[in-house]
Amino acid sequence: MRILIVEDEPAISGFLKEGLEEEGFAVDVADNGRKGFELALDFVNEYDVMLLDWMLPGVSGIEICRNVRKVNQQVPIIFLTAKDTVDDTVFGLETGANDYLKKPFAFEELLARIRVVMRKITGEQSVFSFGTIQMNVDVHEVTKAGKQIGLTQKEFALLELLLRNKGKVCRRSRIMEKIWDVHFDKDTAVIDVFINGLRKKLDQDNQDSFIQTIRGVGYRINEEE
Repeated sequence: MRILIVEDEPAISGFLKEGLEEEGFAVDVADNGRKGFELALDFVNEYDVMLLDWMLPGVSGIEICRNVRKVNQQVPIIFLTAKDTVDDTVFGLETGANDYLKKPFAFEELLARIRVVMRKITGEQSVFSFGTIQMNVDVHEVTKAGKQIGLTQKEFALLELLLRNKGKVCRRSRIMEKIWDVHFDKDTAVIDVFINGLRKKLDQDNQDSFIQTIRGVGYRINEEE
């Protein structure tokens, strides 16, 4: 999952980037409105969530939100702001935002709100399964035949991407963009390392891997019959 943060206070943006990356998100950060505007519009269909500060140098969060909504009605947008009146809240939501979080806020509250808006807008599932493997995104847990399996953050994010797209091929370039926040096809060998890690931890004994390699293209978890 990929998130855009547009926030001009380095302490806040750095804290959010670190926390969200620890949760398995790929994160882009813009420290001013103009840069945020460019990223939001150039990669509007790539982001799963946008976090916008209201007051920004160059271009305001309100302007970014309005322009994003002209081309994409689906991407969840959350305002992060010190404004806290009812009028401000209504104005922000009417502009096209999905939610509004007043500074200062707890990171866990932001994380919960991100999950909620993603479910509301995209119909996002929080529990996925394949055979005896089950993933619960909300509690960040993966089990195999009822036994909890320890995954690294990147392994968890990679498995989540594959399960969310069950039956579809996840191309290597898309995996790099979503999981490693790399916007071009550089060296994708790192993907193979993490796929092998998932296979070792989750494959069934004496059975073909549940992750199918599509040679030269990417990986897929097939729909179960």
